[in-house]
Amino acid sequence: MSSKKQVYVYDTTLRDGTQGEGVSFTVKSKLRVAEKLDQFGIDYIEGGWPGSNPRDMGFFEEVRKLKLKHARIAAFGSTRRAGVPVSEDTQIRTLLDAETPVVTVFGKSWLLHVLEILRTTREENLTMIEDSVRHLVAQGREVVYDAEHFFDGYSDCAEYAMATLQAAYRGGAGTLALCDTNGGQLVEQLKGVVAEVVRAFPDVNVGVHCHNDAGLGVAVSLGGVEAGACHVQGTINGYGERNGNANLTSIIPNLVLKMGHELSCAPYLKRLRDVSLFVDDMANLRPDIRAPYVGATSFAHKGGVHANAVEKVRRSYEHIDPALVGNRTRVLVSDMSGRSSVMMKARELGLDLDSHSEEVKALIQELKQLEFRGYEYEAADASFKLLIDRFLKGRQPLFELIDYRVIVENREKRGDLLSEATVKIRVNGVVRHTVAESHGPIGALDQALRDALIQDYPQIADVSLVDYKVRILEGGNGAKSRIRVQVESTDGAKVWGTVGASDNIIEASWEALRDSVEFKVFHG
Repeated sequence: MSSKKQVYVYDTTLRDGTQGEGVSFTVKSKLRVAEKLDQFGIDYIEGGWPGSNPRDMGFFEEVRKLKLKHARIAAFGSTRRAGVPVSEDTQIRTLLDAETPVVTVFGKSWLLHVLEILRTTREENLTMIEDSVRHLVAQGREVVYDAEHFFDGYSDCAEYAMATLQAAYRGGAGTLALCDTNGGQLVEQLKGVVAEVVRAFPDVNVGVHCHNDAGLGVAVSLGGVEAGACHVQGTINGYGERNGNANLTSIIPNLVLKMGHELSCAPYLKRLRDVSLFVDDMANLRPDIRAPYVGATSFAHKGGVHANAVEKVRRSYEHIDPALVGNRTRVLVSDMSGRSSVMMKARELGLDLDSHSEEVKALIQELKQLEFRGYEYEAADASFKLLIDRFLKGRQPLFELIDYRVIVENREKRGDLLSEATVKIRVNGVVRHTVAESHGPIGALDQALRDALIQDYPQIADVSLVDYKVRILEGGNGAKSRIRVQVESTDGAKVWGTVGASDNIIEASWEALRDSVEFKVFHG
């Protein structure tokens, strides 16, 4: 392990991260993310490429108004063009017009790019790098030099790749960031090159900018720090082109908790999961439940043996205390569950059960039978809680179903579909019969059910569906296969999951919808 040192974190979510498929931020959401990253203690926030699009220009205009407490905003762009004086280069002028305290410029390290992409000479490329950096430094900017394709360039011609760094250094760059742009480096390969650069430039910060194309983005970033780098670039949640950039939500806790380095965001590490979820929300993306440290399943235990061990000694199956990164231990209830799993899950839901009661034994057996029939409670805590209510506490259903009917009409002449649902239930001794229409059958069924209950239980007016998933189980039976439906609902304050299973998609959906409103009434 390398000696303990200060490591500077450079976030490029708002620039490099947006090159990932499906990733997009509005100007407002970019500003909110910048504020969140600043509060978390990130050292540098790369806001975008001035002049490349109106959104980035809007961000740089608005970010000046924010009162950031720690982070320094960086504008990103390229070195001057070949054959154009730096003072006349439009790109360089646009970088200065962004009025950021930090400017990051990238230049070519690989002769393949110099000769075949830029179609210029070796000497001109070196001059482009030095001129650009020197001009920006002279204008009072801190300059981070991103050596694009550095490791590929070093492998091709180490002498020239190092010469490009010398050019940036002569120009006055404060940081030399070595980019694994193609994301193909292995850990030991990268470490050896970083160590050479650190030895060659002892009085300047050396950084690493890695991608995840070989599945090693985090590993090679940590290896770069072990080899002497003190500046690490990446994105929140690993957003980025192709397979993404190195994921800061994994890099940061590893640097702090595993490697003992000093980071400005270390005092705020408990906010890590919150930051991860916030950025996903701003990008309108669903969180990766399996993401290390911050994912919902990072500290989730399914097997009965594991759950039993964790209940006795947490570190027996958890490599850190989840609270250190703002996460928590979760118990997943399934057909693999034993008594310990069920009891831990019940306590997690705020229920006090007698672990040695015959009722709990019977519940476990019932749970296994339900899972065998297609029900799954890992993402359906609300349905599990209602199961305990009904099975152990004798709680009666919220209403009695008399019947329901769903009709889908194809109005070919009008070119649209209409679904109509009729629901007849008995609520508190009164029969209620409602009809609702929607574009889809599930929406119509959901609305008809709530219309039937709203008079007796007005609180369900706040409930809305935020996700609906269908999974075919054992699909060999084709259209007759058994189906599991999982529904996620919210009342604006909290979110809960419910489940239904049947060989009929409408019936499975009905069960999940029924549990959703029952949970709101009984536990909302």
